[in-house]
Amino acid sequence: MLHTPRSTRGMVTSPHHLASQAGLDVLKDGGTALDAVIATAAALAVVYPHMTSIGGDAFWLIMWPDGRTETIDACGAAAAKADLAFYRNAGHAIVPWRGGAAANTVAGTISGWGEAHRLSQTYHARQQTQALSLERLLRDAIWYAEAGVPVTAGGAEVAVQKGAELRVVPGYAAVFEPEGRPLRDGDILKNPALGQTLRTLAAEGPDSFYTGSLAQSVAADLAAAGSPLSAADLAAHAAMLREPLSVGITGATLYNMAPPTQGVASLLILALFDRLRVQDPESFAYWHGLVEATKQAFRYRDTHVGDPAYMTVEAQHTLSDPAVLDQMAAAIDPQKAAPWPYPSQAGDTVWMGAIDADGVAVSMIQSTYFEFGSGVVLPQTGIVWQNRGSSFRLTEDGWNALRPGRKPFHTLNPAAARFHDGRVMVYGTMGGEGQPQTQAAVFTRYAQYGMGLQQAVTAPRWLLGRTWGEESVTLKYEDCFAPEVVAQMSAAGHQMERVAPFTSMMGHAGALVRHQNGILEGATDPRSDGVVAAW
Repeated sequence: MLHTPRSTRGMVTSPHHLASQAGLDVLKDGGTALDAVIATAAALAVVYPHMTSIGGDAFWLIMWPDGRTETIDACGAAAAKADLAFYRNAGHAIVPWRGGAAANTVAGTISGWGEAHRLSQTYHARQQTQALSLERLLRDAIWYAEAGVPVTAGGAEVAVQKGAELRVVPGYAAVFEPEGRPLRDGDILKNPALGQTLRTLAAEGPDSFYTGSLAQSVAADLAAAGSPLSAADLAAHAAMLREPLSVGITGATLYNMAPPTQGVASLLILALFDRLRVQDPESFAYWHGLVEATKQAFRYRDTHVGDPAYMTVEAQHTLSDPAVLDQMAAAIDPQKAAPWPYPSQAGDTVWMGAIDADGVAVSMIQSTYFEFGSGVVLPQTGIVWQNRGSSFRLTEDGWNALRPGRKPFHTLNPAAARFHDGRVMVYGTMGGEGQPQTQAAVFTRYAQYGMGLQQAVTAPRWLLGRTWGEESVTLKYEDCFAPEVVAQMSAAGHQMERVAPFTSMMGHAGALVRHQNGILEGATDPRSDGVVAAW
C-alpha cells in the first residue's frame, strides 16, 4: 500500500484501473500526456459513471517541458432559458438537485477534450512525431461501453444509496437499473448508446456535440426531460485557454485553476500554512494549522469566487500580495479553532494525471457534480447529464446568483507544482469541499515533510464541512490519527466527528512527480478503485 511505483517512459494515475491502463496504452502508442488523459477520461466516463460523465464539465492544467503552464476551462454556462422565472413558475424555491430542471448548464467536457487534442496535435507537429487520432484515443472507452464492464463496489454502493431518488429521473433506470434493481458489485454494466456516441465523436470530432448531429439528439432529449437547455445553448459554448493561478511558497511555485473554480482556495491554504512554519506533520500544530488555513481560504472563496465576469476581486492579485497573505495567516490562532460552520459546497468528480517521456505533465479533473449528476440519462446518446447548475442561488444578485449565460461556481480544481530543484508534480482528488483539504494534506506531507508519494496519499485525512449532499459541517477525521492529537483538536474547539478509515468521503486522490533526471513516481488512493499504470 505504501510502495511508490517508479518508471521513466510514462505514467498515468486515475481512480479506476481500467482507465489508467487505457491512458498508458496510448502513451505506449506514441501519444502525449494530453492524449493519455483524453483516453483515461473517456474510459472513466464509462467505467466510473457514478463519478463522471461526458455530460459534465472539466478543467485541465498542463505543464510543458519548456516551463510554460496553461489551463483549459471546459465549463458550461447556464441556459438562456434558465432564469428566475423558469424556476419560480415551476414552484421551486431552490434549483432542484435532480431531474431536468437540475440539468441547466451546458456540458463542457467534450470541448475540453477537443482543445486538448488540438494542443497535442500541435506538439506532435513540433516534435515531428505522429499524432494519434481521436478514434484511437476513444477506442477502449467505446469497447467498455458496448461490451460492458464490471460494476465496482463503490459504484454499487452509491447506486443503492441513491436509487430511490434517481430511478424516477428520466432515463436513469433504463441504463443503471435494467433488471428493476440497482446494479450490484460485479454486475456487468453496458451502455451501448454511449458507445455509439463515442463512435460519432471519433468520426465527426468534438464539434458534433455542440453543433452537429449529436447536438440535435442531445437537445431533443434534454427538452423531453424538462431541461431549459437548447441547441442554441450548445452551439454558443466553447472551451477556453486560460492562464493558471499561481503562488510561491518555500521551495516551489504552485499552480491551480482560475475562477469559476475554487483553485484559489487550494493555493491559499498552502500559502497560509507555509507561513505557519510547522515542523512536525504528526502534531496538533500541523492538523490545526491546515484546518484553520482552510477556514480562512473558504471564507475568501465563498465571498468572492464565481464566474469571473461577475467577480469584483481578482484572485491572482490576492495570491500575489504578500501583505494580504501575511494578514490572513496572522488571523490564525495557533491554539484555538475559529468559529465554524460556514456555508459549504458538495460534489463528486474524478481527478486523473499523466506524464509522458518528454516531460509533458497533465492534471485534469472532470465532473458531473453530485453522484450521477442530475440523474438524467439521455436515451439517444446514453449521456448522464450534470447538475452543476444546482449550485446557483435563486436570487436577484449576489454570490453565484442564477443568470442565463453565467458559469456556476465550481469545486473542481486540478493542482500542480514546479519545485526549485527541478521536480514537477501534478496532483488532485475528487470530493467537492474536501478537494482543497486533501490537496493540502497530500502536498505538504510529500513536499514539505519528505513522506513517500504513496504514503502521502494513503495517510489519514480529514474533511471540514459537508460532502455528497450531507448537511454535517463537523471536522470529520479517519480513525487512524493518534488519540492524543485528536484530544488536543477537540480541546482547541474543533467539532470532531470520527469516521471509518479509508472512507471514500475523503476523496480519491492521486499524484505524479517527475524528477529532474527523468524518473517518474506515482500514487493512487486505496480509497478508490484506481491504480498507477507505468512503463
